[in-house]
Amino acid sequence: MKYAIYGAGALGTALGAYITRAGIEIDLINRNERHVAALREKGARIIGTVSFTQKVRALLPSEMTEPYDVIILMTKQQHNPEVVTFLKDFLKPDGALCTCQNGLPEPGIAEIIGADRTLGCAVAWGATFHGEGVTELTSSPDAFTFSMGALGKGNRLNEVKALFETMGPVTMEQNFIGARWSKLLINSAFSGLSALTGATFGEVAREKSSRKVAQRIIKECLDAAKAAGIVIEPVQGHRIDKLFDYRGPLKKAVSFALIPVAMKKHGKLLSSMLQDIRQGKKCEIDFINGTVCAYGEKYGLPTPFNRRTVEIVHEIEAGAPIDFGNIRRFEDLF
Repeated sequence: MKYAIYGAGALGTALGAYITRAGIEIDLINRNERHVAALREKGARIIGTVSFTQKVRALLPSEMTEPYDVIILMTKQQHNPEVVTFLKDFLKPDGALCTCQNGLPEPGIAEIIGADRTLGCAVAWGATFHGEGVTELTSSPDAFTFSMGALGKGNRLNEVKALFETMGPVTMEQNFIGARWSKLLINSAFSGLSALTGATFGEVAREKSSRKVAQRIIKECLDAAKAAGIVIEPVQGHRIDKLFDYRGPLKKAVSFALIPVAMKKHGKLLSSMLQDIRQGKKCEIDFINGTVCAYGEKYGLPTPFNRRTVEIVHEIEAGAPIDFGNIRRFEDLF
């Protein structure tokens, strides 16, 4: 079997190191020549909540020569039309591409390679890229979990599951779109606010001003999913739809108090969108908070907190400052 991780940055380097450490050959593919050179010379250095160094096989996209049975996709979703079209020629007819991207990328990928070859995985842990060959795991090891599903018949589903299990437990989701929305809900609230404040998930959850905004973003996500008939799946055993949905003031107060508890395992996590912006790249805000806004428009629901998050992040991409004071930009929405 030939396996690859395409877009082996922070998350992909960590996952590839675990898979390789388990004795499974996998190619870590990245366009960053210095990163690839460091991986070849020194191996993948994993720091943070886990610490080890693992020799890995690293390639540039131009060095890909043979088709793969499985490609795990970890690039940014905004480049999917070009990237997935490129990868189509490197995927065996009975192979599978498993996207670990944020948002809801599977339908668009299936249009390019077919539903049977399209798998999806919601990753519940986070990592930060620290330079060539070095990744910091920022989530607690007991949070290294995966939620998988398929659009079609699920080519190579069990093989991909086994790859992920080298790092942590895998839940096979019958309601995969519901599992995707669970991750989308968390990313909308905490990745979006991390990107515009520069704060960690834990800091966003701890500070009352940002927690109030996160709570409203979560509520908009839950309402949009409910309008679309989507059942939110549990995250690591917790029914987040039950914990964070509210109607009256008592349930709202309980929801507010639970947010820092829910983020405890991911307190050190910095948004990948924040990391992209700091590197001068466009981020995935339109595919995360923007997806919630699109569902709101479709079903006639207002999503002002998600929409304001998108607006502020786009301003930051254009040169506005990343600052915790950006939270004040939401005050008129309450």
